[in-house]
Amino acid sequence: MLRRLWSDWVLPLLIALVLALVIKSYVAEARVIPSVSMEPTLKIGDRVIVQKLFFNPSELRRGDVIVFWAPAGVSPTGDPLIKRVIGLPGDQVEVRSGTVYVNGQPLTEPYIKDKPKNDYEPPVLVPHGDLFMMGDNRNNSNDSRSWGYEKFSGVIGKADLIYWPPAHFGKINGEPD
Repeated sequence: MLRRLWSDWVLPLLIALVLALVIKSYVAEARVIPSVSMEPTLKIGDRVIVQKLFFNPSELRRGDVIVFWAPAGVSPTGDPLIKRVIGLPGDQVEVRSGTVYVNGQPLTEPYIKDKPKNDYEPPVLVPHGDLFMMGDNRNNSNDSRSWGYEKFSGVIGKADLIYWPPAHFGKINGEPD
């Protein structure tokens, strides 16, 4: 009786638990969008898959949407944030007259909700090992304009796919080529 309980229930549950922990830690994880900061790309309640296994922070591109641990004091709950990569190490970033400029060139940003109302000047230089992050809802996003840079070491993974609700299902796109 005890042996059957072990083989039929306990062992399979332990294996499932270990597999779930390994997958969440190293392969991929699901995240729920908690705020309006990434609208219109991501809406409150959208569920995304965050890729970890084949993700290499050194291969990040401008326009990628990533999940990362918030810098100290930024997230009162300690939860990770999700934002778009705007500046890579060595990039010069500024916001002037409602346009984001990187290295003196205006970004093409079809994904933003509205143009930023406030300028972010003078230009800042993104340090080595850091990223400059912004939400797509530029006028309602707590991002690098208020708390500074994000360290590569704080990056959890890249958000690649919206899987829920079904009406929003699809790939999360970066900056157009």
